[in-house]
Amino acid sequence: MSYHFIGIGGCGMSGLAQVLHHRRHKITGSDKESSTVIERLGRRGIHVNIGHRSDGVPADTEYVVISAAIQDDNPELITARQRGLSIYKYSELLGKLSRQMTTLAIAGTHGKSTTSGWLAYMLRQGGMDPSFVIGADVEQLGGGSGAGRGDYLVVEACEYDRSFLNLHPRVAAILNIEADHMDYYRDLDEIIEAFGDFAQMAGPEGLLVANAADKNLKRILDQKKNRIETFSLHGDDADWRAGQLEFMEGCGHFDLIYGQRGLGRVKLSLPGLHNVANALAVAAMAHEAGLNDQSICLGLENFVGVGRRLSYKGEVGGVVVLDDYAHHPTEIRTTLEAIHGLYHPIRLWCVFQPHQHSRTRFLLSEFASSFGGADVVLLPDIYFVRESEQLRREVNADQLAQQINANKGHAEYLGEFNRILDRLCTETQAGDVVVVMGAGDIWKLADELIYRLGRDCQA
Repeated sequence: MSYHFIGIGGCGMSGLAQVLHHRRHKITGSDKESSTVIERLGRRGIHVNIGHRSDGVPADTEYVVISAAIQDDNPELITARQRGLSIYKYSELLGKLSRQMTTLAIAGTHGKSTTSGWLAYMLRQGGMDPSFVIGADVEQLGGGSGAGRGDYLVVEACEYDRSFLNLHPRVAAILNIEADHMDYYRDLDEIIEAFGDFAQMAGPEGLLVANAADKNLKRILDQKKNRIETFSLHGDDADWRAGQLEFMEGCGHFDLIYGQRGLGRVKLSLPGLHNVANALAVAAMAHEAGLNDQSICLGLENFVGVGRRLSYKGEVGGVVVLDDYAHHPTEIRTTLEAIHGLYHPIRLWCVFQPHQHSRTRFLLSEFASSFGGADVVLLPDIYFVRESEQLRREVNADQLAQQINANKGHAEYLGEFNRILDRLCTETQAGDVVVVMGAGDIWKLADELIYRLGRDCQA
C-alpha cells in the first residue's frame, strides 16, 4: 500500500510513517519546512517534499494521512479529495495499526512521553523488540519511533481531539488528569469523561494501569469494572508502590513493591518525585507484558529520559543551561522543584514561552502561581498555533508577567528572543541555572545562549 503523509515532520506523524515504511508500505510526505526529522526520514528512504503543493500527492498514492494541524484549505488535501483518495487522521491510522498488534497505550496530562519511552526501552532491553510511536525523541531508542520484530506496540495516547479513542490497547495506562486543551474541551468534566472512555478501550480482557492518588482519575476508577492495577506514592492500598523512598542527587531510590512482594531496590537515573510515579506505571505495564523482576528493575535504573525533559544542554562560565518541554502549570512547578533537588542553583532563571493563547487564557491563574521555584522568569511572546485571531487578542505574555508578579514572583515580559538573550548574557553568574521551557520553538534559545555565553567568555 502507498501512503502520503501531509505534515509528516511532527513526532507522531513521522513515527507512524517509519513504522509503516518498515512494514514494507510505500511512504511519501510533505511539510512546510525542513528539519532534523525530515532529514532522518530521507536517510531512511522516505521522500518528503518541502512545502504543500496541489501536485505534491504522488500519482500512485492510495491513502492520505493528515496531522491535526492540517486545515481544509491545504492544497494537497484538496487534491486528495478531488481524486477520491481515502483520507485518515493520524490518530485514525494509528488506531488501525493498534488493532493488528499487542498495544500498550499511555495517556495522561503529564508524563506520557517519558513513560512511553521508558516502557519501550525496557521491553527492548528485555528482548521483546517492540515497535513504538512516541511524541518525543528518545536517544536510547534512536529516535521517537521504531519498528521492531516483536508483537508489541508502545504508543503515546494523546487526549486532544479525543484522538486516543481511536486506539485499541491491550494495556491502557492513565498517569493523571488535569484541565488542558481547553480550546477543544468545554471543561474539566468533559476531559474526565473522555479519559473514562479511554479507560474502557482496553476491553474486558485488557488491563488498566491507573494512578490511585489522582483525584480526577478516581472518578473513573469508581465506574470501571474491568481489570485494574493501581500505583501510588502514598498509602498502602495501591498495587504498585515505592517503599523506603529517598532521594540522592535529586533521583528517587526505593523498594519496588507489587502487592505484598518486593521486586528489588531501584535507583532511578531520572530526577523528581514525578518520575518515581512514572516508574511505577512503567513497572506495572512491563510486568503485564511478561518482563521478569530483574529486567524491570534494571530497565527502571538505566533509562535516562527523553528529549527536552530536563535536558542538560551545557555549562559555560559556571552557568548551567537546561531545556524542558513543560507547558502546563503542574509541569512547570514539578520541573522547577526537580531542578532545585538536582542542581541546587544560586539563582534559577526560567525562560518560559507560553504555548497557545487558549491554554494561557484558561489557565492564567494557575500559571501565575506555578513559578514559585524560579528567582527570575523571562517571557517571550506566546507561541501561536492552531488558534483564531480572536483568541490571540484575548491574552498576551505581558498579562501573564503581571499575574506572576501579583503572586509574589519576579517576571518580565521581553517579547523577542534577542532581548532575553541579551539579558541572560549580561546578568547570569557562576552558580546560576537557566532553564528554557515550553512546547514551541523556545528550544532554539538554549543553543544560542550557550553559544553567546561561550563567545563572551572568550572575549
